[in-house]
Amino acid sequence: MHDLPDDDSWIPARRRAIGQAIRAERRRQGLTQDEVWLAARISRWTYQRIESGEETQLSTLLRIAWVLDVSLADLVQ
Repeated sequence: MHDLPDDDSWIPARRRAIGQAIRAERRRQGLTQDEVWLAARISRWTYQRIESGEETQLSTLLRIAWVLDVSLADLVQ
């Protein structure tokens, strides 16, 4: 078990890493952002925010993982 740092300054870096993992998997599969956000039934704006490392809901990440046919764990490692 790890103790949390005194502040949340590490969280933005983790969100960016998740967005980069999603982008990399999407590109690996040769998909466009439009194809993913449409299949995941989320807005374009939401999808673009996720790839850029913004805050999102767990259910949205689960939708994206489903569409990309990868586990959520693979995207958040």
